[in-house]
Amino acid sequence: MSTIQVRLPDGSVREFPQGTTALQVAEAIGPRLAKAALAARIDGVVRDLTTPLEKDCDLEILTWDHPEGREVYRHTSTHVMAQAVKRLWPEAKLTVGPPLENGFYYDIDTPRPITPDDFPAIEAEMRKIIEEDLPIVREEVDREWAKRFFAERGEDYKVLLIDKIPEGEPITIYRQGEFVDLCTGPHLPRTGRIKVIKLMSVAGAYWEGDQRNKQLQRLYGTSFEKQSDLDRYLKQLEEAKKRDHRKLGPELGLFTFKEEAPGFAFWLPKGYTLYRILENWSRSLQEPRGYQEVRTPWLYSSKIYETSGHWFHFRENMFTFESESQAYAVKPMNCPGHCLLYKNEVRSYRDLPLKIAEYGPLVRYEPSGTPSGSRRARGMT
Repeated sequence: MSTIQVRLPDGSVREFPQGTTALQVAEAIGPRLAKAALAARIDGVVRDLTTPLEKDCDLEILTWDHPEGREVYRHTSTHVMAQAVKRLWPEAKLTVGPPLENGFYYDIDTPRPITPDDFPAIEAEMRKIIEEDLPIVREEVDREWAKRFFAERGEDYKVLLIDKIPEGEPITIYRQGEFVDLCTGPHLPRTGRIKVIKLMSVAGAYWEGDQRNKQLQRLYGTSFEKQSDLDRYLKQLEEAKKRDHRKLGPELGLFTFKEEAPGFAFWLPKGYTLYRILENWSRSLQEPRGYQEVRTPWLYSSKIYETSGHWFHFRENMFTFESESQAYAVKPMNCPGHCLLYKNEVRSYRDLPLKIAEYGPLVRYEPSGTPSGSRRARGMT
């Protein structure tokens, strides 16, 4: 049997039979590392621990201490949550479920809205799946086979997602027990590797972020290796709520948010006074440095954004509409308008640098359910 050389992070090189998995390398290094292993970085790419090593490579075993390790851990947690929902509501249809920095979510088309009252039943099923310690297996499959497979299971959204995968790219699925999901991975080797898991909240989210599409249930959760880490995280969230600007703003009479204008702040007298003080302070810094303040329109035809390229690459992040057979967009950034100002007269290199400042409203489209006060807003300056 051929052998390969595996270079480890400390610079040492070890020899293994060709086809040895990353997990087997971890086991050879030591039982402690093998127990902590969550995924592997092979030649710079994060992979499953069960990935066979076919050639000489650089290998790093990822644990909870690595951000990528935590991401894989929570990615698998997402699948456990989706599997639990499918067991409780077999007619539910899955869409996408990515890991987040401190948790994960899955957008699911459910026969009825999921509420926090359903969380205990879902969590109990999740714990059952973890206790079953199901092996998680990656498979590369044929495109047409995958479409038939998910269509037969009633997973219409998965069929749509397969159609969006460019030709020539591999189609991969992950199996754990009866559960099969379209996914690029990577994942933990077994469901039993997850130790602590909790559902956090549920919200509405439109398929593909388009309010013209059906509204789905976005189920949020989090997972940790230790209960003490979860307890600490929950305590941090409680402390953060006390200092949440969405709570303090109205209490201090600075600003407020209303469902009639999601993603936009209503500035109250005291808050707007502070706003203008900060704005004028910014002017006091810019003017001595040669900035000239201008004011440009907040509504443009699509032509300017076609020229700038925004229309083709960022249109889904803009508020657009049509009037008199012409497409328009509310201004999401100042630069195209400033380019028009630059064209307004003949310029010389001697005019450079030309410093322009503008304090005007900008609007960017954020899907329903994603705006979060001023941290993620639709309206900004």
